[in-house]
Amino acid sequence: RSLLDHPEVLRTQLSALAKAAEGLPVYLEVMAPMVADRTDAKAFADACREAGLRAKFGAMVEIPSAALRARSILQEVEFLSLGTNDLAQYTFAADRQVGAVSRLQDPWQPALLDLVALSAEGAKAEGKSCGVCGEAASDPLLACVLTGLGVTSLSMGAASIPYVRATLAKYTLAQCERAAAAARAADTAHEARLAAQAVLSGE
Repeated sequence: RSLLDHPEVLRTQLSALAKAAEGLPVYLEVMAPMVADRTDAKAFADACREAGLRAKFGAMVEIPSAALRARSILQEVEFLSLGTNDLAQYTFAADRQVGAVSRLQDPWQPALLDLVALSAEGAKAEGKSCGVCGEAASDPLLACVLTGLGVTSLSMGAASIPYVRATLAKYTLAQCERAAAAARAADTAHEARLAAQAVLSGE
């Protein structure tokens, strides 16, 4: 919102990206944070074009309105990236800096999984991608559930990649989808994790 209120700052950043990529065999993917609706997404995409940026334009899903209106936002951009920490904060009115509400920052919260599913379903319907950034996917079990929800890419620290890859390789997409459905049917984060674990362990 600050960037849209100060377009000269956004223009400088986008122009710098365009210049940095000039002459390189790369294709950038650039995304805007805190996108609330299609209007925000269009303003960002227009700014990228005006800056001469050759890239895929995307939007971060960090507030519930973006998840609820994912298909609308995807009329303006080419991909979504879910920021689960911020999405949890704004879904549960639970400040990330306040320890007393830390249980609501758990990425296994079923309501949060519902919003992830909505975003992924919207992206699939539009033939576009929906990733998860941040460290939520570094939990191998949760990575399986996110995959089952329809997420198409997972971001994590390099140290977590071998463990997540090995876990994902053990299961089919259908198993991940069943685990995801079980997690969403739960009422608490703890129950959601146990439910997904039970499905994947064949219990």
